[in-house]
Amino acid sequence: MTTPEPPQRLTLFDLPLDVLSLDPVLDRLGAWVTAPVRAPHTVVTLNPEFIVQSRTQPDFVNAMQVADLVTADGVGTVWAARQLTGTEVPRAPGFDIVQGLMQRHGPRLRVFFLGAKPGVAEVAAQNAARDYGIQVAGIHHGYFDLPDDQRVAELVRESRADLLLTGMGAGRQETFNQYWRQVMNVPVMIGCGGVIDVLAGTADLAPAWTRRLGVEWIWRVGLDRKRWNRAPRLAQFVRMVRAEKKRLKK
Repeated sequence: MTTPEPPQRLTLFDLPLDVLSLDPVLDRLGAWVTAPVRAPHTVVTLNPEFIVQSRTQPDFVNAMQVADLVTADGVGTVWAARQLTGTEVPRAPGFDIVQGLMQRHGPRLRVFFLGAKPGVAEVAAQNAARDYGIQVAGIHHGYFDLPDDQRVAELVRESRADLLLTGMGAGRQETFNQYWRQVMNVPVMIGCGGVIDVLAGTADLAPAWTRRLGVEWIWRVGLDRKRWNRAPRLAQFVRMVRAEKKRLKK
């Protein structure tokens, strides 16, 4: 499989955003997974919280700026792109990317599950192997500190995984993937947030209608008290977009 032509790439608040819908994203990642020579690639699914959080985290900014692919994860990112660049950017959310890759490649795909609380990744791996037929390359929880990063990165390298699902929270997962990418040498490394929890059944996937409309974050924040502290970030994001739009008009 040949790698498709590079997509159009926009810039939002100094961060890249690729104009690609889900199927072309899966085509591109599939080409990386099946390439005859292994090479590491990082994938970021950009949402409003990432943009707000990046304002105070230079390492997070760098990890996103050098990522091989950056997709629009939520409707907020799509709205910002429309407001600031006049471009309609299709969504390619993290769960849909992960599920699509496993559906397409099934038994040919070796997946390393890295993240969530101890015990959760094991259940996620069992469920994914049952539902999609994937091979489980390795498992490790996401509750470890920086001194353990190298040990975990070497575990990933030794697993010869094709796909690394890193679910350790925004910023931490992207910077880990970027810093250790050459050591791990995984064809596709994606910071996947709560995808491992969803695969394990310890978190619910938003209803299909909310995902079609791109408003699943409203459903999540509204029903989960633990997410209520995220609402101020979303309000800050709206203010940032409006201020940037005003600046660009000058």
